[in-house]
Amino acid sequence: MPVLIDAMPSAAAAARPSLVGLTREELRARLIGVGVEEKKAKMRAEQLWRWIYHYGVRDFAAMSNVAKALRALLADHFTLERPEITAAQISTDGTRKWLIRLADGAEVECVFIPDVGRSGALCVSSQVGCTLTCTFCHTGTQKLVRNLTSAEIVAQVMIARDALNEWPTPERPLNDGERVLTNIVFMGMGEPLYNLDHVAAAIDVISDGDGISISRRRITVSTAGVAPKIRELGERTGAMLAISLHATNDELRDQLVPLNRKYDLDALFAAIRDYPGLSNAKRVTFEYVMLKGVNDTPAEAKALVRLLKRIPSKLNLIPFNPWPGTAYECSDWETIEAFAAILNRAGYASPIRTPRGRDILAACGQLKSESVKQRASQRAKASAE
Repeated sequence: MPVLIDAMPSAAAAARPSLVGLTREELRARLIGVGVEEKKAKMRAEQLWRWIYHYGVRDFAAMSNVAKALRALLADHFTLERPEITAAQISTDGTRKWLIRLADGAEVECVFIPDVGRSGALCVSSQVGCTLTCTFCHTGTQKLVRNLTSAEIVAQVMIARDALNEWPTPERPLNDGERVLTNIVFMGMGEPLYNLDHVAAAIDVISDGDGISISRRRITVSTAGVAPKIRELGERTGAMLAISLHATNDELRDQLVPLNRKYDLDALFAAIRDYPGLSNAKRVTFEYVMLKGVNDTPAEAKALVRLLKRIPSKLNLIPFNPWPGTAYECSDWETIEAFAAILNRAGYASPIRTPRGRDILAACGQLKSESVKQRASQRAKASAE
């Protein structure tokens, strides 16, 4: 059985905004706003940056190299609180999922998957809900509410590091080899390229060597195919690119990924070939969900090989993860293995992704704010009383 962890609500007062997630320039501006001299604000912001993002402190009193008077001033005006965790679950396979309530009451999910990449990957959300309505994806059944701010994206990483005890202290450094969370994937709720300004700013914070310090080469941004924004993503972030593909022809992809009607495969692949730094050392990851009787034939595997010709790439074959109300089924394991064998013979690395966190609806394509269903259930119950 999955473990459900009770989560305590945040104690942060609404009148005191949190500094968690802010960029260096935003920290500097906040300091000037509460009376710190402008010529000293940059240096003070650097001090705060290291305490917030390298050490993850949650109390201004812990900032030992910051003047006592300034610590008191900061505590009067700000907090270091993260958004409220309303539910935290642990799967039988060790996957962890957090439902996070933001300041305006909107909710998002993020998921930590152990034993991915060098150690473990955090799947973060970039929007509340999603506009894309991909027919196999549970998240797509939740309408878009809004974009997340860069601070709200960074806060997901902070929450995960809190839970995983990933913060060093001045007395206890944390070596790279000791890290549990080593990779970030923008594969949670939402389409990252429809929120590129905030995604790029968040990556700047997450990758900064004086803070959280997760390399841009270990940050992957997945898009369903917003072709006009793909090159800009590479220029602004240097992140690894992933494409949520799932079909090898426009007719089928129009059904599975409706965005394809706007940016078809020709437009998408032209943008992919133009991705900055594309090479064997910086390959594109293509995600392909295996849907029984839909996109899993040997003919489609061969078509996929032709489609990817001369593109440095690797593939993730994703067994479909079921969710309540879906009309799709996962391809049989033998079918998936036969599909993968065709790709392997053509020279493509095509691992079959082991489903993780299915029992807590944390697997690929399953994320959706459970509170949406809970509130609907509560309304139905109230109307019956």
